[in-house]
Amino acid sequence: MSEAAQAQTTDIGIGAEENSETEQFLTFIMANEEYGVDILRVQEIRGWDVVTPIPNTPAYVKGVINLRGTIVPIVDLRERFGLESIEYGPTTVVIVLRVVGETTDRIMGIVVDAVSDVYNIDNADMKPAPDFGSSVSIEFVRGLSTVAETMLIILDIDKMLSGNDTNV
Repeated sequence: MSEAAQAQTTDIGIGAEENSETEQFLTFIMANEEYGVDILRVQEIRGWDVVTPIPNTPAYVKGVINLRGTIVPIVDLRERFGLESIEYGPTTVVIVLRVVGETTDRIMGIVVDAVSDVYNIDNADMKPAPDFGSSVSIEFVRGLSTVAETMLIILDIDKMLSGNDTNV
């Protein structure tokens, strides 16, 4: 995780006490919606850089990068969710995550529009995902929570990135 993200995790507390019923989530923006992932799974946040394309992979698998000797597949989350593709800009980032699979853990990166914030969310405040018919498949949604009047979609990265179609 970058030094800036580590500093944010210690500086931000949204009215929740540190306890076993509270989790921290790194949030990011895609298509004007705010999404969150468990901050304990975040390895690093990087600016967008060129990747090495891999043949015969889905369009949303942009390729791989070499991250200090580890080959890391990079998935464009907009394309993975069927959202409109946009040109990568100065706020486009790759969030490098540890994904827990059935047999092994692996490191993968997701391309998102911009990193937003870090929030503490009480598990009691997280609501199950309804069948809301959006372009985000609810099988990837761990839950929904409201933070500062903004609906936050918490993603289950293990389900989202462990499928056979994301293997590189």
